[in-house]
Amino acid sequence: MSNVGLVLSGGGARGAYEVGVLAGLVEALGPSERNAALFRVIAGTSVGAINGAWLAANAHVWHHRVEQLVTVWEALKLEHHLRVDLLGLVGWTSPFKFLRKPTRDEDGVADRFGRSVLNPRALEDIVAAAIDWPQLHDNVNEGRLRAFVVAALHIGTGATTMFAELAPGAEFKPMKHPRRIARATRIDAEHVLASAAIPALFPARRVGRSYFADGGLRFNTPIAPAIRAGADKLVIITLMHAPARPPDIDALGASAEQYPSLTFLLGKVFNALLLDPVTYDLQVLERFNRVMEVIDSTLEPHERARIDAVLEQERGQAYRRIPTLVFEPSKNIGVLAGEHLRHHAGSWKLGRFYEWLLARAADADSTWEADLASYLLFDGAWARTLIELGRADALAKRDEVRAFFGG
Repeated sequence: MSNVGLVLSGGGARGAYEVGVLAGLVEALGPSERNAALFRVIAGTSVGAINGAWLAANAHVWHHRVEQLVTVWEALKLEHHLRVDLLGLVGWTSPFKFLRKPTRDEDGVADRFGRSVLNPRALEDIVAAAIDWPQLHDNVNEGRLRAFVVAALHIGTGATTMFAELAPGAEFKPMKHPRRIARATRIDAEHVLASAAIPALFPARRVGRSYFADGGLRFNTPIAPAIRAGADKLVIITLMHAPARPPDIDALGASAEQYPSLTFLLGKVFNALLLDPVTYDLQVLERFNRVMEVIDSTLEPHERARIDAVLEQERGQAYRRIPTLVFEPSKNIGVLAGEHLRHHAGSWKLGRFYEWLLARAADADSTWEADLASYLLFDGAWARTLIELGRADALAKRDEVRAFFGG
């Protein structure tokens, strides 16, 4: 049986696109008598870890109950899921906030470190209540799911920590990299919340004796963890629309007056941290696949074995070809966010700051403000827009999907 892996990256509210692609995959494959789940290895970062946890908890059915996950996203309410924590804003500016002892919330979900701009309660409720954690662990223990991997950033050392829950007999090949650490463990809500803790927006989370933040800051596309957990084929969903040609830098100079805007800068920072590395990671994977194709067709088995031995010693695992199926938005999500806001801005009661932010993002010229808003629009109507885009993009590759999954 093929170990198909799923790689889900981070991107805040853009994560609804991932759900749409998954729904499209299920629809493209049609009614099935499959006994095994579509994905046996799931690796996620940030919002990808949240979506991944749902899929892992539903790996006892072939379609992972994706349509129910669609319902969860479409039920989001911006007034509830995008709430400013005024005390958090005060705490953020206080020079004494780091001197306070961390506290555990009243439900005992996980310790939080410091303060944040957004109130994390709604996110905690989704992760704790919507995901069937006992079923997730049972799926792993019974081998229905080979591995579930979540990436988070260890605040003290800056090392990316890959928490991996592994089925009996499954192995996670460790990386020989000083800033990438693997930890075999039982994954629960606190690991997923840590992976999704975007600094300043959400508080860092305590796991064990350490504090962790959003894994997407350094490792937004967990391709390598999926491979090291045993995946031999990969479905990768990215959240960035690739332009048809490189941007004209000189033409962008006309809008330089936007540069001092805080929301302009935040939009650029979010894209740089969470989206830009994905393109590079995919290029590296494609490059390795082409190199391995040449090596496999050129070297004798004993020569290949010598190369594999060196790679095992130097990096913990030999290279191998990994067939991939990649999905990316066919439309610019930032542009879609601006259009969405122009239709809906003014219909939410969020307080002056967010109403001002969304009003700016709705301006036709505020492309980076709209980019920032696309990460923060935790609202059912916006989720529905991205879900339908993802579904359409997956169905456009119907033949590729069927071939990839074996007919």
